[in-house]
Amino acid sequence: MTFADFTSAQSFYLWSIFGMSLFMGAVVNKTNFCTMGAVSDLVNMGDTGRLRAWLLAGTVALLGVTLFEFLGLFDLSSPGTGQPATLPPYRGVADNYTFPWGRFVLGGFLFGIGMTFGSGCGNKTLIRIGGGNIKSILVFLLIMVIAYYMVDPFKQLEVNWYQAYFQPWLDKASFQMKVSHDFGSIAATLFGSAMATTKLIVGLLVGGTLLFLIFRSSEFRRNFDNVFAGVVIGLAVLGAWYITANINLDIDGDQMSMRTFVGEQWEMIMDSDEGKPKNASTNLLPTSYTFISPIGQTLGYAKSGFSISYLTFGVISVIGVILGSLLWALISKGFRIEWFASWKDFFMHTIGGILMGFGGVLGMGCTVGQGISGVSTLAVGSFLTLISIIFGSALTMKIQYYKLVYEDEASFGSSLITALVDMKLLPSGMRKLEAV
Repeated sequence: MTFADFTSAQSFYLWSIFGMSLFMGAVVNKTNFCTMGAVSDLVNMGDTGRLRAWLLAGTVALLGVTLFEFLGLFDLSSPGTGQPATLPPYRGVADNYTFPWGRFVLGGFLFGIGMTFGSGCGNKTLIRIGGGNIKSILVFLLIMVIAYYMVDPFKQLEVNWYQAYFQPWLDKASFQMKVSHDFGSIAATLFGSAMATTKLIVGLLVGGTLLFLIFRSSEFRRNFDNVFAGVVIGLAVLGAWYITANINLDIDGDQMSMRTFVGEQWEMIMDSDEGKPKNASTNLLPTSYTFISPIGQTLGYAKSGFSISYLTFGVISVIGVILGSLLWALISKGFRIEWFASWKDFFMHTIGGILMGFGGVLGMGCTVGQGISGVSTLAVGSFLTLISIIFGSALTMKIQYYKLVYEDEASFGSSLITALVDMKLLPSGMRKLEAV
Protein backbone atom coordinates (compact mmCIF):
# COMPACT_ATOMS: atom_id res chain seq x y z
CA MET A 1 0.00 0.00 0.00
CA THR A 2 1.76 3.09 -1.26
CA PHE A 3 0.63 6.68 -0.71
CA ALA A 4 1.79 9.94 -2.25
CA ASP A 5 1.91 11.88 1.02
CA PHE A 6 2.19 11.28 4.73
CA THR A 7 -1.25 12.66 5.61
CA SER A 8 -3.00 10.16 3.34
CA ALA A 9 -0.89 7.28 4.63
CA GLN A 10 -1.51 8.22 8.26
CA SER A 11 -5.24 8.64 7.67
CA PHE A 12 -5.52 5.17 6.13
CA TYR A 13 -3.37 3.70 8.91
CA LEU A 14 -5.49 5.13 11.72
CA TRP A 15 -8.93 4.61 10.17
CA SER A 16 -8.26 1.03 9.10
CA ILE A 17 -7.05 0.10 12.58
CA PHE A 18 -10.01 1.90 14.13
CA GLY A 19 -12.44 -0.02 11.91
CA MET A 20 -10.89 -3.38 12.77
CA SER A 21 -10.81 -2.51 16.48
CA LEU A 22 -14.44 -1.40 16.43
CA PHE A 23 -15.49 -4.69 14.86
CA MET A 24 -13.30 -6.70 17.22
CA GLY A 25 -14.78 -4.95 20.26
CA ALA A 26 -18.30 -5.74 19.10
CA VAL A 27 -17.45 -9.38 18.39
CA VAL A 28 -15.72 -9.91 21.74
CA ASN A 29 -18.72 -8.46 23.58
CA LYS A 30 -21.20 -10.45 21.50
CA THR A 31 -19.41 -13.80 21.89
CA ASN A 32 -18.22 -13.30 25.49
CA PHE A 33 -14.66 -14.06 24.39
CA CYS A 34 -12.61 -13.80 27.58
CA THR A 35 -9.18 -15.16 28.34
CA MET A 36 -9.62 -14.99 32.11
CA GLY A 37 -13.01 -16.64 31.67
CA ALA A 38 -11.30 -19.35 29.63
CA VAL A 39 -9.00 -20.18 32.54
CA SER A 40 -11.91 -20.00 35.00
CA ASP A 41 -14.05 -22.35 32.91
CA LEU A 42 -11.21 -24.86 32.75
CA VAL A 43 -10.23 -24.69 36.43
CA ASN A 44 -13.71 -24.56 37.95
CA MET A 45 -15.84 -26.55 35.49
CA GLY A 46 -13.48 -28.44 33.21
CA ASP A 47 -15.00 -26.60 30.23
CA THR A 48 -12.50 -25.92 27.42
CA GLY A 49 -14.76 -23.97 25.05
CA ARG A 50 -13.42 -20.48 25.61
CA LEU A 51 -9.87 -21.78 25.99
CA ARG A 52 -10.19 -23.34 22.53
CA ALA A 53 -11.51 -20.04 21.16
CA TRP A 54 -8.44 -18.28 22.59
CA LEU A 55 -6.14 -20.91 21.08
CA LEU A 56 -8.00 -20.68 17.77
CA ALA A 57 -7.37 -16.93 17.61
CA GLY A 58 -3.67 -17.48 18.17
CA THR A 59 -3.56 -20.32 15.65
CA VAL A 60 -5.34 -18.37 12.89
CA ALA A 61 -2.92 -15.48 13.41
CA LEU A 62 0.07 -17.86 13.58
CA LEU A 63 -0.79 -19.59 10.30
CA GLY A 64 -1.40 -16.25 8.63
CA VAL A 65 1.91 -14.78 9.79
CA THR A 66 3.74 -17.95 8.74
CA LEU A 67 2.33 -17.80 5.21
CA PHE A 68 2.67 -14.03 4.84
CA GLU A 69 6.31 -14.12 5.90
CA PHE A 70 7.08 -16.99 3.53
CA LEU A 71 5.44 -15.06 0.67
CA GLY A 72 7.51 -11.98 1.53
CA LEU A 73 4.55 -9.80 2.50
CA PHE A 74 6.35 -8.77 5.69
CA ASP A 75 9.20 -9.84 7.95
CA LEU A 76 8.76 -9.67 11.72
CA SER A 77 12.38 -10.57 12.55
CA SER A 78 14.94 -7.93 13.51
CA PRO A 79 16.81 -6.64 10.41
CA GLY A 80 20.26 -7.01 11.97
CA THR A 81 20.87 -3.33 12.66
CA GLY A 82 20.49 -3.51 16.41
CA GLN A 83 16.91 -2.30 16.02
CA PRO A 84 13.71 -4.23 16.82
CA ALA A 85 11.47 -5.29 13.97
CA THR A 86 8.22 -5.05 15.91
CA LEU A 87 6.60 -3.34 18.87
CA PRO A 88 7.11 -5.01 21.28
CA PRO A 89 10.20 -6.90 20.07
CA TYR A 90 8.70 -10.38 20.30
CA ARG A 91 11.61 -12.09 18.54
CA GLY A 92 14.32 -10.01 20.17
CA VAL A 93 16.77 -7.52 18.69
CA ALA A 94 19.51 -8.60 16.26
CA ASP A 95 23.14 -8.10 17.33
CA ASN A 96 22.00 -8.49 20.94
CA TYR A 97 19.56 -11.38 21.20
CA THR A 98 19.08 -11.11 24.95
CA PHE A 99 16.33 -13.44 26.16
CA PRO A 100 14.82 -11.86 29.31
CA TRP A 101 13.17 -14.95 30.72
CA GLY A 102 12.77 -13.32 34.13
CA ARG A 103 10.56 -10.58 32.68
CA PHE A 104 8.38 -13.11 30.92
CA VAL A 105 7.89 -15.34 33.96
CA LEU A 106 7.44 -12.62 36.58
CA GLY A 107 5.36 -10.36 34.35
CA GLY A 108 3.11 -13.17 33.19
CA PHE A 109 2.60 -14.49 36.72
CA LEU A 110 1.71 -11.05 38.10
CA PHE A 111 -0.59 -10.37 35.18
CA GLY A 112 -2.38 -13.69 35.67
CA ILE A 113 -3.06 -12.86 39.32
CA GLY A 114 -4.11 -9.33 38.40
CA MET A 115 -6.59 -10.29 35.72
CA THR A 116 -8.24 -12.70 38.17
CA PHE A 117 -8.62 -9.99 40.81
CA GLY A 118 -9.64 -7.39 38.22
CA SER A 119 -12.40 -9.46 36.55
CA GLY A 120 -10.59 -9.82 33.26
CA CYS A 121 -7.51 -8.96 31.22
CA GLY A 122 -6.72 -5.64 29.54
CA ASN A 123 -8.94 -6.41 26.57
CA LYS A 124 -11.82 -7.52 28.80
CA THR A 125 -11.41 -4.33 30.82
CA LEU A 126 -12.08 -2.31 27.66
CA ILE A 127 -15.04 -4.54 26.75
CA ARG A 128 -16.55 -4.13 30.21
CA ILE A 129 -16.14 -0.36 30.07
CA GLY A 130 -18.05 -0.35 26.79
CA GLY A 131 -20.76 -2.40 28.46
CA GLY A 132 -21.18 0.11 31.31
CA ASN A 133 -18.96 -1.39 34.00
CA ILE A 134 -17.69 1.36 36.33
CA LYS A 135 -15.38 -1.07 38.15
CA SER A 136 -13.38 -1.55 34.98
CA ILE A 137 -12.84 2.20 34.68
CA LEU A 138 -10.88 2.05 37.95
CA VAL A 139 -8.83 -0.87 36.60
CA PHE A 140 -8.25 1.04 33.35
CA LEU A 141 -7.02 4.15 35.17
CA LEU A 142 -4.59 2.17 37.32
CA ILE A 143 -3.19 0.33 34.29
CA MET A 144 -2.99 3.61 32.39
CA VAL A 145 -0.85 5.41 34.96
CA ILE A 146 1.42 2.46 35.73
CA ALA A 147 1.97 1.48 32.09
CA TYR A 148 2.69 5.09 31.10
CA TYR A 149 5.40 5.55 33.71
CA MET A 150 6.80 2.04 33.24
CA VAL A 151 7.20 2.43 29.46
CA ASP A 152 7.35 6.20 28.80
CA PRO A 153 5.89 5.66 25.30
CA PHE A 154 6.55 9.21 24.08
CA LYS A 155 10.01 9.63 25.64
CA GLN A 156 9.03 12.46 27.98
CA LEU A 157 10.67 11.19 31.19
CA GLU A 158 14.33 11.25 32.18
CA VAL A 159 14.03 7.60 33.20
CA ASN A 160 11.01 5.31 33.27
CA TRP A 161 10.01 3.12 36.20
CA TYR A 162 11.19 -0.07 34.52
CA GLN A 163 14.69 1.33 33.99
CA ALA A 164 14.85 2.73 37.51
CA TYR A 165 13.35 -0.06 39.60
CA PHE A 166 13.22 -3.30 37.61
CA GLN A 167 15.91 -3.44 34.94
CA PRO A 168 18.92 -3.44 37.33
CA TRP A 169 17.91 -6.79 38.83
CA LEU A 170 15.78 -8.33 36.08
CA ASP A 171 18.64 -8.02 33.58
CA LYS A 172 20.36 -10.72 35.63
CA ALA A 173 17.51 -13.09 34.81
CA SER A 174 18.37 -13.26 31.12
CA PHE A 175 20.81 -14.90 28.74
CA GLN A 176 22.22 -14.29 25.28
CA MET A 177 21.02 -16.14 22.22
CA LYS A 178 22.70 -16.17 18.82
CA VAL A 179 19.50 -16.21 16.84
CA SER A 180 16.02 -14.70 16.72
CA HIS A 181 13.78 -15.84 19.57
CA ASP A 182 11.24 -17.69 17.41
CA PHE A 183 10.98 -21.46 17.12
CA GLY A 184 11.43 -21.39 13.35
CA SER A 185 14.75 -19.54 13.49
CA ILE A 186 15.98 -21.73 16.33
CA ALA A 187 15.12 -24.89 14.37
CA ALA A 188 16.82 -23.57 11.22
CA THR A 189 19.98 -22.81 13.20
CA LEU A 190 20.02 -26.20 14.95
CA PHE A 191 19.54 -28.19 11.76
CA GLY A 192 21.48 -25.89 9.43
CA SER A 193 18.48 -25.70 7.11
CA ALA A 194 17.13 -22.86 4.96
CA MET A 195 15.64 -20.20 7.22
CA ALA A 196 12.51 -19.35 5.21
CA THR A 197 11.59 -22.96 4.48
CA THR A 198 12.20 -24.10 8.05
CA LYS A 199 10.10 -21.28 9.48
CA LEU A 200 7.29 -22.26 7.10
CA ILE A 201 7.47 -25.93 8.08
CA VAL A 202 7.61 -25.20 11.82
CA GLY A 203 4.74 -22.71 11.59
CA LEU A 204 2.54 -25.11 9.62
CA LEU A 205 3.35 -28.00 11.95
CA VAL A 206 2.56 -26.03 15.09
CA GLY A 207 -0.51 -24.41 13.57
CA GLY A 208 -1.82 -27.65 12.10
CA THR A 209 -1.34 -29.51 15.37
CA LEU A 210 -3.17 -26.80 17.30
CA LEU A 211 -6.06 -26.79 14.82
CA PHE A 212 -6.41 -30.56 15.19
CA LEU A 213 -6.44 -30.32 18.99
CA ILE A 214 -8.85 -27.38 19.00
CA PHE A 215 -11.43 -28.93 16.68
CA ARG A 216 -11.28 -32.41 18.23
CA SER A 217 -14.11 -31.27 20.48
CA SER A 218 -17.49 -31.73 18.81
CA GLU A 219 -19.01 -29.41 21.40
CA PHE A 220 -16.60 -26.66 20.35
CA ARG A 221 -17.34 -27.25 16.67
CA ARG A 222 -21.04 -26.72 17.38
CA ASN A 223 -20.50 -23.48 19.30
CA PHE A 224 -20.74 -20.73 16.69
CA ASP A 225 -19.77 -17.90 19.04
CA ASN A 226 -16.51 -19.51 20.14
CA VAL A 227 -15.44 -20.42 16.61
CA PHE A 228 -16.51 -17.04 15.24
CA ALA A 229 -14.64 -15.14 17.97
CA GLY A 230 -11.46 -17.15 17.47
CA VAL A 231 -11.44 -16.65 13.71
CA VAL A 232 -12.30 -12.93 13.81
CA ILE A 233 -9.74 -12.06 16.50
CA GLY A 234 -7.05 -14.11 14.77
CA LEU A 235 -7.74 -12.36 11.46
CA ALA A 236 -7.73 -8.96 13.20
CA VAL A 237 -4.28 -9.68 14.65
CA LEU A 238 -3.04 -10.78 11.23
CA GLY A 239 -4.63 -7.75 9.56
CA ALA A 240 -2.93 -5.40 11.99
CA TRP A 241 0.46 -6.98 11.27
CA TYR A 242 -0.10 -6.60 7.53
CA ILE A 243 -1.29 -2.99 7.64
CA THR A 244 1.37 -1.70 10.02
CA ALA A 245 4.15 -3.43 8.06
CA ASN A 246 3.01 -2.45 4.58
CA ILE A 247 2.07 1.22 4.48
CA ASN A 248 4.66 3.10 2.41
CA LEU A 249 5.15 6.54 0.92
CA ASP A 250 6.41 7.31 -2.58
CA ILE A 251 8.81 10.24 -2.23
CA ASP A 252 10.24 11.23 -5.63
CA GLY A 253 10.23 7.61 -6.75
CA ASP A 254 11.68 6.24 -3.52
CA GLN A 255 9.42 4.06 -1.39
CA MET A 256 9.78 4.25 2.37
CA SER A 257 7.80 3.43 5.48
CA MET A 258 6.06 6.12 7.52
CA ARG A 259 8.64 5.49 10.24
CA THR A 260 11.53 6.16 7.84
CA PHE A 261 9.81 9.23 6.43
CA VAL A 262 9.35 10.79 9.87
CA GLY A 263 12.93 10.02 10.86
CA GLU A 264 14.69 11.05 7.64
CA GLN A 265 12.46 13.17 5.42
CA TRP A 266 10.06 15.12 7.62
CA GLU A 267 12.26 18.17 8.16
CA MET A 268 12.98 18.50 4.43
CA ILE A 269 9.45 18.05 3.14
CA MET A 270 6.96 19.13 5.79
CA ASP A 271 6.39 22.80 6.61
CA SER A 272 6.27 22.36 10.38
CA ASP A 273 6.36 19.75 13.14
CA GLU A 274 2.59 19.99 13.61
CA GLY A 275 1.19 16.48 13.46
CA LYS A 276 4.62 14.84 13.54
CA PRO A 277 4.26 11.49 15.36
CA LYS A 278 6.02 11.40 18.72
CA ASN A 279 8.69 8.74 19.19
CA ALA A 280 7.97 7.48 15.67
CA SER A 281 11.08 5.29 15.63
CA THR A 282 9.28 3.03 18.12
CA ASN A 283 5.59 3.79 17.80
CA LEU A 284 5.50 3.30 14.00
CA LEU A 285 7.15 -0.12 14.06
CA PRO A 286 5.02 -3.00 12.74
CA THR A 287 2.71 -4.04 15.56
CA SER A 288 -0.50 -5.83 16.37
CA TYR A 289 -3.04 -5.98 19.15
CA THR A 290 -1.86 -5.70 22.73
CA PHE A 291 -3.53 -3.63 25.40
CA ILE A 292 -1.43 -2.79 28.47
CA SER A 293 1.17 -0.45 26.98
CA PRO A 294 -1.47 1.09 24.67
CA ILE A 295 -3.67 1.86 27.66
CA GLY A 296 -0.64 3.69 29.05
CA GLN A 297 -0.29 5.58 25.76
CA THR A 298 -3.78 6.99 26.25
CA LEU A 299 -2.47 9.00 29.22
CA GLY A 300 0.17 10.62 27.01
CA TYR A 301 -2.51 11.29 24.39
CA ALA A 302 -4.76 12.95 26.99
CA LYS A 303 -1.88 14.98 28.48
CA SER A 304 -1.06 16.32 25.00
CA GLY A 305 -4.53 17.80 24.66
CA PHE A 306 -5.48 14.95 22.29
CA SER A 307 -2.92 15.95 19.69
CA ILE A 308 -2.77 13.78 16.57
CA SER A 309 1.00 13.55 17.15
CA TYR A 310 0.21 11.22 20.06
CA LEU A 311 -2.42 9.17 18.24
CA THR A 312 -0.78 5.76 17.89
CA PHE A 313 -1.92 2.31 16.83
CA GLY A 314 -2.30 1.51 20.52
CA VAL A 315 -4.44 4.52 21.37
CA ILE A 316 -6.73 4.07 18.38
CA SER A 317 -7.15 0.35 19.11
CA VAL A 318 -8.13 1.07 22.73
CA ILE A 319 -10.72 3.63 21.60
CA GLY A 320 -12.02 1.33 18.87
CA VAL A 321 -12.48 -1.70 21.12
CA ILE A 322 -14.34 0.32 23.78
CA LEU A 323 -16.66 1.88 21.20
CA GLY A 324 -17.22 -1.47 19.47
CA SER A 325 -18.22 -3.02 22.77
CA LEU A 326 -20.48 -0.06 23.53
CA LEU A 327 -22.10 -0.36 20.11
CA TRP A 328 -22.92 -4.02 20.61
CA ALA A 329 -24.12 -3.40 24.19
CA LEU A 330 -26.58 -0.80 22.89
CA ILE A 331 -27.72 -2.92 19.93
CA SER A 332 -28.26 -5.99 22.10
CA LYS A 333 -29.72 -3.95 24.97
CA GLY A 334 -27.04 -5.36 27.21
CA PHE A 335 -25.66 -2.04 28.47
CA ARG A 336 -25.74 -2.08 32.27
CA ILE A 337 -24.16 0.22 34.83
CA GLU A 338 -22.28 -1.94 37.32
CA TRP A 339 -20.73 -0.63 40.55
CA PHE A 340 -18.67 -2.20 43.32
CA ALA A 341 -20.57 -4.69 45.46
CA SER A 342 -18.46 -3.95 48.56
CA TRP A 343 -15.24 -2.39 49.77
CA LYS A 344 -13.62 -5.80 49.34
CA ASP A 345 -14.71 -5.75 45.69
CA PHE A 346 -13.15 -2.29 45.32
CA PHE A 347 -9.92 -3.45 46.95
CA MET A 348 -9.68 -6.56 44.75
CA HIS A 349 -10.12 -4.56 41.54
CA THR A 350 -7.55 -2.03 42.75
CA ILE A 351 -4.97 -4.75 43.34
CA GLY A 352 -5.92 -6.32 40.02
CA GLY A 353 -5.34 -3.11 38.10
CA ILE A 354 -1.98 -2.53 39.78
CA LEU A 355 -0.75 -6.06 39.10
CA MET A 356 -1.90 -5.97 35.48
CA GLY A 357 -0.18 -2.62 34.96
CA PHE A 358 3.17 -3.84 36.24
CA GLY A 359 2.81 -7.42 35.01
CA GLY A 360 1.70 -6.49 31.50
CA VAL A 361 4.71 -4.23 30.98
CA LEU A 362 7.20 -6.63 32.56
CA GLY A 363 5.86 -9.51 30.46
CA MET A 364 5.81 -7.30 27.33
CA GLY A 365 2.17 -8.06 26.73
CA CYS A 366 -1.11 -9.44 27.97
CA THR A 367 -3.31 -12.40 27.10
CA VAL A 368 -3.86 -10.84 23.68
CA GLY A 369 -0.48 -9.15 23.21
CA GLN A 370 1.59 -12.19 24.11
CA GLY A 371 -1.13 -14.85 24.01
CA ILE A 372 -2.24 -14.12 20.43
CA SER A 373 -0.09 -11.48 18.71
CA GLY A 374 3.15 -12.79 20.23
CA VAL A 375 2.20 -16.42 19.67
CA SER A 376 1.54 -15.59 16.01
CA THR A 377 5.27 -14.85 15.64
CA LEU A 378 6.18 -18.19 17.29
CA ALA A 379 8.30 -16.24 19.79
CA VAL A 380 9.55 -18.40 22.65
CA GLY A 381 9.02 -15.56 25.13
CA SER A 382 5.36 -15.28 24.16
CA PHE A 383 4.72 -18.92 24.99
CA LEU A 384 6.63 -18.56 28.27
CA THR A 385 4.60 -15.47 29.21
CA LEU A 386 1.36 -17.18 28.22
CA ILE A 387 2.11 -20.20 30.40
CA SER A 388 3.00 -17.88 33.30
CA ILE A 389 -0.23 -15.92 32.88
CA ILE A 390 -2.36 -19.05 32.87
CA PHE A 391 -0.49 -20.47 35.87
CA GLY A 392 -0.84 -17.24 37.86
CA SER A 393 -4.54 -17.01 37.11
CA ALA A 394 -5.30 -20.69 37.72
CA LEU A 395 -3.38 -20.73 41.01
CA THR A 396 -5.20 -17.61 42.21
CA MET A 397 -8.58 -19.12 41.35
CA LYS A 398 -7.75 -22.33 43.19
CA ILE A 399 -6.71 -20.43 46.30
CA GLN A 400 -9.83 -18.25 46.18
CA TYR A 401 -12.04 -21.32 45.77
CA TYR A 402 -10.57 -23.16 48.77
CA LYS A 403 -10.84 -20.07 50.95
CA LEU A 404 -14.46 -19.63 49.84
CA VAL A 405 -15.41 -23.24 50.60
CA TYR A 406 -13.49 -23.66 53.87
CA GLU A 407 -13.74 -20.02 55.03
CA ASP A 408 -11.86 -19.54 58.32
CA GLU A 409 -10.50 -23.09 58.29
CA ALA A 410 -8.35 -22.33 55.25
CA SER A 411 -5.31 -20.12 55.73
CA PHE A 412 -3.55 -18.67 52.72
CA GLY A 413 -0.70 -21.13 53.20
CA SER A 414 -2.89 -24.23 53.37
CA SER A 415 -4.93 -23.05 50.38
CA LEU A 416 -1.75 -22.39 48.39
CA ILE A 417 -0.24 -25.80 49.15
CA THR A 418 -3.50 -27.58 48.36
CA ALA A 419 -3.86 -25.66 45.10
CA LEU A 420 -0.33 -26.68 44.08
CA VAL A 421 -1.17 -30.30 44.90
CA ASP A 422 -4.27 -30.06 42.70
CA MET A 423 -2.08 -28.72 39.89
CA LYS A 424 0.30 -31.70 40.29
CA LEU A 425 3.15 -29.42 41.33
CA LEU A 426 3.44 -30.90 44.84
CA PRO A 427 3.03 -34.52 46.01
CA SER A 428 -0.45 -35.55 47.17
CA GLY A 429 0.88 -36.27 50.65
CA MET A 430 1.31 -32.54 51.24
CA ARG A 431 -2.41 -31.82 50.79
CA LYS A 432 -3.77 -29.66 53.63
CA LEU A 433 -7.45 -29.49 52.63
CA GLU A 434 -9.82 -32.05 51.16
CA ALA A 435 -10.27 -31.70 47.42
CA VAL A 436 -13.40 -29.87 46.29
